[in-house]
Amino acid sequence: MRGDDQQSGHLFSYLSPEQRVPADHPLRAIRLMTEEALRQLSPQFEAIYAKTGRRSVPPEQLLRALLLQALYTVRSERLLVEQLEYNLLFRWFVGLAMDDAVWTPTTFTKNRDRLLAGDIARQFFDAVLKQARARRVLSDEHFTVDGTLLEAWAGQKSFTRRDGTSPGPSDDDPGNPTVNFHGERRSNTTHQSTTDPDSRLAKKGPGREAKLAYVGAVLMENRHGLVVDACVVTASGTAERDAATALLHALPGRRVTVGGDKAYDTRAWVETTRALGHTPHVAQAPRSAIDERTTRPPGYAVSQRIRKRIEEVFGWMKTIGGLRKLRHRGTARVEWQFLFVAAAYNLVRLRTLDKVAA
Repeated sequence: MRGDDQQSGHLFSYLSPEQRVPADHPLRAIRLMTEEALRQLSPQFEAIYAKTGRRSVPPEQLLRALLLQALYTVRSERLLVEQLEYNLLFRWFVGLAMDDAVWTPTTFTKNRDRLLAGDIARQFFDAVLKQARARRVLSDEHFTVDGTLLEAWAGQKSFTRRDGTSPGPSDDDPGNPTVNFHGERRSNTTHQSTTDPDSRLAKKGPGREAKLAYVGAVLMENRHGLVVDACVVTASGTAERDAATALLHALPGRRVTVGGDKAYDTRAWVETTRALGHTPHVAQAPRSAIDERTTRPPGYAVSQRIRKRIEEVFGWMKTIGGLRKLRHRGTARVEWQFLFVAAAYNLVRLRTLDKVAA
């Protein structure tokens, strides 16, 4: 018998969002780990919010929503709020009931400075890493370091001379004027972006297009490919190596191996790494700074094979996590976003590891 296609609204619903989400949905495991991390951050939330006044949107809900933005590649906070209006899965994860009102997109803007001042992204990242350490899935002896360019939220037209003598835009289109900078020698010493002054003109290699960008660096442990530290620095010719050196200072005092590509095979960086008590397992350049004393042991070949997995981290953060093109300006805000997406990557990896172990 054919069913009736008449559509009528129901006054009451007897199913909650919790009942709608399948028991084996991947977000369930991620939500449990997220809740544990947010419980550890509760004292920090108390410190950065006033004791009196009108109640704000709970910071836990804002962070869960931003986590969904990274996990589901939602390209803007406005679209994220739109999803929260009708997506039952999103409402369940964030902690909104069926009848709860959704906040406006500007709520993220108003609370971002407060969360930034409280260094919440770093503390959330550390709380997730603490759970990984409790599961005994982190290596404390073998690591890999690498950096990548993060394209800034600024166009080439904003890259003008610092002294203000750059040729002005034409008036052919006031909304998107033509700027002719062909034939003009432009460099970071003489020019600066008016949109994002912290960004710098940089390119990944010879023959590649130069873009306004930052450098994001990641320190990965080699056992399961989890991110153990990350940072963002101003782009320059030595930014990747400088950021890597800063990340190495956070490693344990005992001797560990540090893998890397040929960009790290410089005498200065190798000597600095050894001075910190670590063994540089970097790929050899034509005039290498490491010799057979480093490359002869079998562990060197293992580090060279595993170090390539760090590209999976960058690939996920850019294609899924939304870092192919940055959404914020300024080093502090970009690093906040970079750390938060790195924490999201670790949550996905931990869920996979838990599933394999089960």
